[in-house]
Amino acid sequence: MSIGHNTGAPGVAARTWIQILNRYREPSHGRGAIELAITALPLVALWFAAWFTYSLGYWWAPLAIAIPAAGFLVRLFAIQHDCGHGSFFPQRWMNDWVGRALGVLTVTPYDVWRRNHAIHHSAAGNLDKRGIGDVDTLTVREYLALSRWGQFKYRLYRNPLVLFGIGPAYLFLLEQRLPIGMMRGGWRPWISTQVTNAAMLAIAAGLIWLVGFKAFFLVHVPIVVIASSIGVWMFYVQHQFEDTFWSEAGGWDFHEAALRGSSYYDLPWPLRWLTANIGIHHVHHLHARIPSYRLPRVLRDHPDLREIGRLTLLDSLRCVRLVLWDEGKKRLVTFREARAQG
Repeated sequence: MSIGHNTGAPGVAARTWIQILNRYREPSHGRGAIELAITALPLVALWFAAWFTYSLGYWWAPLAIAIPAAGFLVRLFAIQHDCGHGSFFPQRWMNDWVGRALGVLTVTPYDVWRRNHAIHHSAAGNLDKRGIGDVDTLTVREYLALSRWGQFKYRLYRNPLVLFGIGPAYLFLLEQRLPIGMMRGGWRPWISTQVTNAAMLAIAAGLIWLVGFKAFFLVHVPIVVIASSIGVWMFYVQHQFEDTFWSEAGGWDFHEAALRGSSYYDLPWPLRWLTANIGIHHVHHLHARIPSYRLPRVLRDHPDLREIGRLTLLDSLRCVRLVLWDEGKKRLVTFREARAQG
């Protein structure tokens, strides 16, 4: 049985789901405020708990506390993600300003990220429009045509230590500090990035003044690094599973790509809550205006959707080996399978 093997709901076309899901799209001021509060306040409490235990001489405590704190930071990013889609609060301006504020905490320039993420949604699964807002994925043919050095670089990029360790830290701590490659976007990407950077520096300076540089470094950096790795992992499993959807532009369809090319990451309840239901990703891609806090209701009302692209936690670990798109078999394959074709 292939991972995420169920890719269609009986009797319901992908395009039809848009009309069905429209009823879930209205966000709530009250629910949004509550979700924001129960995420931000525990994060702040955990941050100062890590600092307090460190001040008592327990140098290892910040590292232990960083794990749950990173979970809440991931949840803040998921809320920022909803804001980018205009789905967390009823007013667009409120989504944008809350998203910009959260971008300071998640070290992610909101307006730059929102633009790139919109491109990802508009082209997910399109082989002719890869490279923005997605995990770099080559076809078997493209990989076999590379030089040995090119193949080595791709294998290195796809190595789990790089993809989920070094890469996320580089992306969030360094790459997002300058919007390189977005010069054609005018001044907005630069303003978004530099204002975010300035606000980050101001908060860091205040915390360093309060607790000292060493304490700040030992408390804050592990939280951000762990959260970045979790975030990249979540994004990875949302589209990198065996029976995902990729097609050249001529055979690409937005609705099919959304439903079949995005997984339903069926996590245990605590992890599902900490990731703000973003694992219900096939529904999100079908209708990005549905608030994250309404996604579980969609599955309760439409159980057929539970079997589309479903991945358990164990299933998702096997996805790491899937690195190339086989255009003939219409699925992701391993390097070993690709070599067998060469």
